[in-house]
Amino acid sequence: MGILMIKLFSKIPVLQAISSTKKTSAPIRFWRALYQFFFTKNRFCYWPVDPNSYVSGKRNIKIGVGCAPGIMPGCYIQGFDKVTIGDYSIMAPNSAIITGNHDIYNLEKHIVAPVKIGQYCWVGMNSVILPGVILGDHVVVAAGSIVNKSFPDGYVVIGGTPARVLKIIEPELVNKYKYEVEYVGYIPKRLTRWFFKLYLKK
Repeated sequence: MGILMIKLFSKIPVLQAISSTKKTSAPIRFWRALYQFFFTKNRFCYWPVDPNSYVSGKRNIKIGVGCAPGIMPGCYIQGFDKVTIGDYSIMAPNSAIITGNHDIYNLEKHIVAPVKIGQYCWVGMNSVILPGVILGDHVVVAAGSIVNKSFPDGYVVIGGTPARVLKIIEPELVNKYKYEVEYVGYIPKRLTRWFFKLYLKK
């Protein structure tokens, strides 16, 4: 009887999501999600966000499988313009993505540009991605970097202020892992096309 009950409960979508994402880089936790939805400024994010991180322009942000920008504390994700983050990319604590800067001649005006980050990227601690930047797949941003130009071909370690190429990553050596059950934030992957069509800004 006990085993039967466990099997039945494991089919409930919420419990299935908690179990399936437990050991991933974007784990879904029931009480944390409840707190986020009802008590934090990030309540409209469709992915897990730490209470000490801040996300603006949520409907301009499209993430991939296994992503949760801001799940680590101290992150700032600014969606004045489009932000796109590919599957399995991660962000360390206190990192930021910026899509709008003040005009130097008129501080009341913002100059905006989208940011695109590829798959399997890693943005290190205290790094900042500035407006208009495109990072290809498998880009590692070293801790404390300011990224103000694009590296669209990917497969590099970049770092410094401003960021430059520090190391080439050999494509044949990277591990393109996939989770057994794939979620995009709190959403099962199979439902994302429908969800994005309703939720994201055109």
